[in-house]
Amino acid sequence: MQIRIGQGYDVHTLAHNRELILGGVQIPYEKGLLGHSDADVLTHAVIDALIGAAGLGDIGQNFPDSDNSYKGISSLKLLEKTIELLHISGWQVVNIDATIVAQAPKLLPYIGEMKKNISKIVKTPAVNIKATTEEGLGFTGTGQGMAAYAVCLIKLEDKE
Repeated sequence: MQIRIGQGYDVHTLAHNRELILGGVQIPYEKGLLGHSDADVLTHAVIDALIGAAGLGDIGQNFPDSDNSYKGISSLKLLEKTIELLHISGWQVVNIDATIVAQAPKLLPYIGEMKKNISKIVKTPAVNIKATTEEGLGFTGTGQGMAAYAVCLIKLEDKE
C-alpha cells in the first residue's frame, strides 16, 4: 500500500463586518476572518495538507485569489474540489488531524459540527479537530488573527 503524509498551515486576520466560519460552521463572534473566500482557516489548512500529500502543489496554485470565481466561496466547496483532484490522481483520505489556534471565541461547542462537515466531504470518520489558545502571545494571542495546522494521511485507492 502506498501512503503519503501531508501538512498544512493557514492564517487569516480577524476583521469587523465579516462572518467567522471554521470548518464550515458559522460561529457567533464580533469579528470574522478576512480573505478572498470565506477565509475558513481550518478548512484551508486541511486542503493544503491534502494537496501537499498528493503532490499537487498548494491551495494558492489550485484556487488562486486572483480568480474571481473563488471570491466569497465556501471553503467546503474548495474542499470538495480538492477531494475530486485527489480521486482523479487515485488517492483517498485515511485520516486528518487539525488544530485551530485562536484566543477567542471558545470553539469547543462547534468542533463536533466542524468534524461532521469535513468528514462528510473527505469520506472518512477519522477526522480530529482541536482548538488551543496561545496564552495571550503573538498575533493569535492578542486577537489579531487565527491560524490552523493540519496533517493528513492519504493512500492509493484500492483498485478491486
